[in-house]
Amino acid sequence: MSLRFAGYAALFGKPDAGRDVIRAGAFARSLAERRDPLPLFWQHRADLRIGWVETAAEDARGLRVVATIDNPAGAAGLALKRGTVTGLSFGYRARASHRTEAGRELLDLDLFEVSLVTHPMQHDARVHLVA
Repeated sequence: MSLRFAGYAALFGKPDAGRDVIRAGAFARSLAERRDPLPLFWQHRADLRIGWVETAAEDARGLRVVATIDNPAGAAGLALKRGTVTGLSFGYRARASHRTEAGRELLDLDLFEVSLVTHPMQHDARVHLVA
């Protein structure tokens, strides 16, 4: 048995806590080149893979993901069901960016993972639906 959810791991045009702004299209190349499923981590810890991202795609708002937690009775699954952890984030490497007075604009990103997190860098990067 597994637990599915949907949400946004990144939002376009909104500064995060580190003053980075992700531009629409930043994930397009990485998503098009990806052959393997993206892992779903707990709190960005590679040693705590809790599931897999079923779909990841850009839309007008940001990077929308649908993911599955393998063990809904584990800590991550329980926290998500209770609503105590609803933040989403992602691991990446910037291939193209530029600095502005306000911070950094991220234009092309290599996407490595998506994580369920307590405190996302983008406050509104959240799980929106749990099934």
